[in-house]
Amino acid sequence: MRPDPTPPSIDPAPYLADVADGPEEASAWWVTAEDGTRIRVGYWPGGSKGTILMFPGRTEYIEKYGRLARDMAVRGFGMVAIDWRGQGLADRPAHRRDMGHVVSFDEYRQDVAAVRQVLDQIAPPKPWYLIGHSMGGAIGLRALHDGIPVDRAVFTAPMWGIQMSPFLRSISGIVMGLSGPLGLDTRFAPTTGPAEAMVFDGNPLTSDRNNFDYMSRQVAEHPDLALGGPSIRWVNAALRETDALMAMPAPPVDALTILGALERIVEPSAIKERMARWPGGRLDVIDGAEHEVLMEAPSMRDGILASIADWFEGKS
Repeated sequence: MRPDPTPPSIDPAPYLADVADGPEEASAWWVTAEDGTRIRVGYWPGGSKGTILMFPGRTEYIEKYGRLARDMAVRGFGMVAIDWRGQGLADRPAHRRDMGHVVSFDEYRQDVAAVRQVLDQIAPPKPWYLIGHSMGGAIGLRALHDGIPVDRAVFTAPMWGIQMSPFLRSISGIVMGLSGPLGLDTRFAPTTGPAEAMVFDGNPLTSDRNNFDYMSRQVAEHPDLALGGPSIRWVNAALRETDALMAMPAPPVDALTILGALERIVEPSAIKERMARWPGGRLDVIDGAEHEVLMEAPSMRDGILASIADWFEGKS
């Protein structure tokens, strides 16, 4: 019999409390994935009802979910959040640190495996629950298929499809097909580029100025958190992964999905199709909400957080 593999070393990592606006008690660690990539894992303890595994979206980082951790702590839940490879303070691509880039979404599965080993070491209270936002919704759905041990899941604006303009969609197959042979995989995808300061008017994220300023301030005060557009290879990998996930049956975990009626980033039709085929699943569409349903105006957000807590407690 082979001996159990040696657990990965977890070392203290920075936690940016000055911009997180989260619970006072917080910790962060570095952990190294199987391929040598270093990611960051954060933890807000204290949940008497269990622990939420927060899978962030593209461009995001642990501190963005400080307010969510605070509000869920009031409802009895601790929370773990992650800096995926290529964003936050995790290792960035060698060719350009402000570009989102992976060769395959299987790389994120390595990050999830590393996080699971961290969970084994810090042993946050069970039951465990999952929230997957945007790109984290794709990673989270794959993790459910891989057997991540959570009792229930919530997805917010999950990236099970990507919105594209009619023109970009019409040429996407050609662009993706030629990017490798032409050596363009590590170029920014069409219509994207380096990180830029966010502007509130007309933004596709949230209608709430307070939460918009919260996100903007985090990046302004800690520029290392900023991330620009994805590479052509990342988009190619994302399209392959979303197609693969949509072709799979729903995993055997009850899931609540929350979608803003004004969604302009991920593809609502894919979300509606996926949830229509999910036994034990429910889709809530929030009138007036944009992509960041967890960072919307209090008139929407309070009800959303109550629905999530009730879902995890099996009340709905």
